[in-house]
Amino acid sequence: MNGFNKSPLTITVLLQQRLDKENLRVLKSSQPKIDFSSNDYLGFSSQGLLFEEFCHLNSTTKTGSTGSRLISGNSSLFQEIEENIAHHHQAPAALIFNSGYDANLGLLSSVPQKNDLILSDELIHASLIDGIRLSFASNYKFKHNDVSALTELINRHKNSFNEIYIVVESVYSMDGDCAPLLELAALCQNPHIHLIVDEAHAIGVFEKNGLGLCQELNIQNSCFARIYTYGKAMGCHGAAVVGSEELKQYLINFARSFVYTTALPEHSLLTIKAAYQLLLKTNVMDALHDNILYFNQRVEKNSAFIKSTSAIHCKLIKGNQQVQNVEQQLRSKDLFVKAIKSPTVKASQERLRICLHAFNSKQEIDLLLSDLNN
Repeated sequence: MNGFNKSPLTITVLLQQRLDKENLRVLKSSQPKIDFSSNDYLGFSSQGLLFEEFCHLNSTTKTGSTGSRLISGNSSLFQEIEENIAHHHQAPAALIFNSGYDANLGLLSSVPQKNDLILSDELIHASLIDGIRLSFASNYKFKHNDVSALTELINRHKNSFNEIYIVVESVYSMDGDCAPLLELAALCQNPHIHLIVDEAHAIGVFEKNGLGLCQELNIQNSCFARIYTYGKAMGCHGAAVVGSEELKQYLINFARSFVYTTALPEHSLLTIKAAYQLLLKTNVMDALHDNILYFNQRVEKNSAFIKSTSAIHCKLIKGNQQVQNVEQQLRSKDLFVKAIKSPTVKASQERLRICLHAFNSKQEIDLLLSDLNN
C-alpha cells in the first residue's frame, strides 16, 4: 500500500473526534469582503499603507538571509532596527525573532530555571503556554486578571524558589480585555519577582504613538521583558523581545528558537522599520479609536459582549454548532467574523471574535450589530 494512503490509527480517531465535536479546523482561501476578523487593526497591510512606506526605503535584491544569525544571516540592518526598536520602547536592548510564537517560545523555555517559578494568567496565548511547558521551572496558573489570587500564590511560594516570573498579555487575544498592569508592576518591586508582558495586541492600539499599553501606563521600567509582535496592527511579520542588554545576550546564546532558525530576510526587516515609521507619522490610529468608541456605545447594554477598550470584541454564543451557525449567517452577508470554538476557548465560552479596524465604516459596524441583534 502507498504510504501516503495510510495513517496511524490515532490520527484518524483524533480527527474524527474533532469532526464529531464540530471543532475540526480547516483552511479557507477566500473570505467575505467586510473584514471584522483580521488582526490588521490599522489597515497597514490590507490598505497598502505599509507597502507605500516600504517603497521609500532603500532595499537590495537579496531575497533570503542565507542562514541563522549566528552563521551567515546577521547584518548591520538587524543591528540598526533592533536599536530603533529598543529606542521606541524605552528599553536598553531588543532582539528580533521570526514570529511572536518563536519569541515567546524562546524566552519562556530558556530563561526560567529549575529552581524558579512561573505564575501565568490562565488565558495567556498558546505560544506562552508552550514556552512554559518547555521550561524546567515549576509553574502555576492564576485566575484571569485576579491580582488577589496571584498575590496569594506569590506569598505561598516566594520562599521556595529562587526567582518568580509573572507572565501576562497586556491585551488578551480571545477576550480583548486588558491586564491590570499597574497592580502587577507594583507586585514586581521585589528584585526576585519579574514581569513578562506580551504586547502583541496592544502595539498599534494603545499609547499616543501606538507603542503599547506598558508605555501608555509608564510601567516599561517595571518589566523584565516585553514581547512585541509585528503580524497584527503593524501589518508585517516578526517579533522582538525588549529588555536588558544582558537578557539579549542570554537569548542569543540559549533561546533555541533564535539560535537554530534561519534569520528573517532583509525585506521583512525593512517592513518592520517602515511600520514603526508609519506609527509615528500617521493619524490612522484615531479612526480605530473612534470605531472602538462607537462600537462600545452600540453594545453598552448587551451583556453578551465582553467589555473591551481594545480592537478585539467578543459576543458569547454558547456551543460550537451554535456559534458556527452565526458565523455562516454573517458570511452569507459578506461579513467576515470568526467563530471561536472549544477547545480554543473553554467549553460554554464559545464566542464570535470581532476585530475592529481603522478602515471599517460606521455603516459596516451598524450592519454587523443589526445582524447580531436579530
